[in-house]
Amino acid sequence: MLNNKMTELLQIQYPIIQAPMAGGITTSELVAEVSNAGGLGSIGAGYMTPVQIREQIIEIKQLTSNPFSINLFVPNEFFVIQDEIDSANQVLQPLRDELGIRDEDRMEIPQFEDELDTFHEQIKVVIEEKVPVCSFTFGIPSAEVIRELKQHNIILMGTATTVEEAIEVEKAGMDIVIVQGSEAGGHRGSFLLHAQESLIGLMSLIPQTVDQVNIPVVAAGGIMDGRGLMASVCLGASGVQMGTAFLTTSESGAPAIQKEEILYAHEDQTVLTRAFSGKWARGIKNKYISEMQQHEATLPEFPVQNALTKGIRSASSSQKNPDFMSLWSGQSPRLAEKQTVSKLIKKMIAEAKHLKETL
Repeated sequence: MLNNKMTELLQIQYPIIQAPMAGGITTSELVAEVSNAGGLGSIGAGYMTPVQIREQIIEIKQLTSNPFSINLFVPNEFFVIQDEIDSANQVLQPLRDELGIRDEDRMEIPQFEDELDTFHEQIKVVIEEKVPVCSFTFGIPSAEVIRELKQHNIILMGTATTVEEAIEVEKAGMDIVIVQGSEAGGHRGSFLLHAQESLIGLMSLIPQTVDQVNIPVVAAGGIMDGRGLMASVCLGASGVQMGTAFLTTSESGAPAIQKEEILYAHEDQTVLTRAFSGKWARGIKNKYISEMQQHEATLPEFPVQNALTKGIRSASSSQKNPDFMSLWSGQSPRLAEKQTVSKLIKKMIAEAKHLKETL
């Protein structure tokens, strides 16, 4: 019923991709369960070391024989400016004190490895472990990287937040483009313009992109059920990618407190903030976002701010205190449910079939 060029390329039963949420949410169980249920499970490997990536790939292969995907962040140039770090630390200090973070756990000057070297090491692991699908966020990798992955028959997916970005993804030789509407939770993959200049709603973005590219278009942002899937397909998308819907499943690695916050949130509670990472992202408004709003303009860029707030986010999570956690969520939290991956996908497909028959 919903088979098309995308499902054929990815060798999946249903046109449903689990979004690659970085930071520990995409456990091996979550990725494997999505793939076993007929969708495409995805590892959010943006913050992982090459060693961690290899370990998780091996784990997933023991849990499923179906295809799965891995997502990597394309490295972007950034500057470590000491004055910005000093200013941010001054603002963050009272919050660290409130959470009881010890001096030795405080990050005054973030240390960064060579992002490009790490990226190439990650690519090497993807090739060696024969991961069938690789997606990218925050840009397009070099022509050399794309060529190398293609030589190993790896299906490539790029992320776009505007029609122009989607055109660039296709030009680069990617097989599929994932278009992220402004409804999407967490960080969006803008790379030609700033995130705030790329806030196009998904229902507007899908048909305009479909008219301009020849590769399959996957819709992402606020989709939670069979209705969202069928609406996207009606507008020309070949499938959907969903993050928040999978975040509240039992197999997700999200902390229980984060799942609860999403399950009880309303659509007007999700806001855009750059206070956690230095890059604009959508999450549920909490004490941290409110208090940091006045300082947002002067905070360091990603990944510097992300490193500075890591201890705060970690302490808040371990104390089961949602006030200082990055509670990433799309704009449809009222549709989130506490359920298994299998139940979510079965329900979605049943809804989609019912809609197709009744429309």
